[in-house]
Amino acid sequence: MENIIIIFVFIFGLIVGSFLNVVIYRYHTGKIINGRSICFSCGKTLKWYELIPVLSFLFLRGKCSVCKSKISWQYPIVEIITGILFLGAFFLSPVNRYLFVYLCVQFSLLIVISVYDIHHKIIPDTFVYIFAVLAFAQVLILSFLFTNNYDFSVLLWDILAGPFYFLLFAGLWYFSRGKWLGFGDAKLALGIGWFLGFSNAYISIIFAVWAGAIIGIGLICYTKLLCFAADKKITLKSEIPFGPFLMFGFLITLFFESWVVNFMQTFFIF
Repeated sequence: MENIIIIFVFIFGLIVGSFLNVVIYRYHTGKIINGRSICFSCGKTLKWYELIPVLSFLFLRGKCSVCKSKISWQYPIVEIITGILFLGAFFLSPVNRYLFVYLCVQFSLLIVISVYDIHHKIIPDTFVYIFAVLAFAQVLILSFLFTNNYDFSVLLWDILAGPFYFLLFAGLWYFSRGKWLGFGDAKLALGIGWFLGFSNAYISIIFAVWAGAIIGIGLICYTKLLCFAADKKITLKSEIPFGPFLMFGFLITLFFESWVVNFMQTFFIF
């Protein structure tokens, strides 16, 4: 029975991921979310069997059935990542359906924020504000659920975690005049601080910085080795979206908390 539920959750995640792709591509374009899907190259209205998550992409071999223009790999990648994260939400909340729904919503918001940031190098306010509000609500709800034996000093630290990391990132944005990171990253850090708490948010940000540095240096070396055109080269001055790395650090810390904490305590003063 559990295997059936796991398969259902993954398929549900694929379907939601397909919807998230629509949101990512249509947000702030003037197009309605529930409008018919079309090929961006020839304008062909897609049929229902061309909209099946992952399978349609494979069946069409990544090309439009009419004009043969390439379909972005973003579609199956976002769908698969959403399916995997929904499975993660299921394993994090095996007996609490409300927590499962909450995690799925938050993961969906992070996916939209990250992929949109990759495309436009900006974090959309609508989604990052919803993420932060839900994270703050989580802090308050958990405190009320454990009112009888809850340490209110812990609640205070959890409430302060969001503004602390927001101000930290906002300060870096202000003093670097937006060269180091964007103000949207500060808004995202607000929600991460409330969601994970002081210590775990710190760990997630450390992992995000490491991932950003490794990927950034890797991209610089990659473009230099392949001798790309000068206008396409990535340098230390190139703008690389930090939102996806914040999401990476967040997920690593959330799913592998005990391993991550042990790692930090072993190799760093923490």
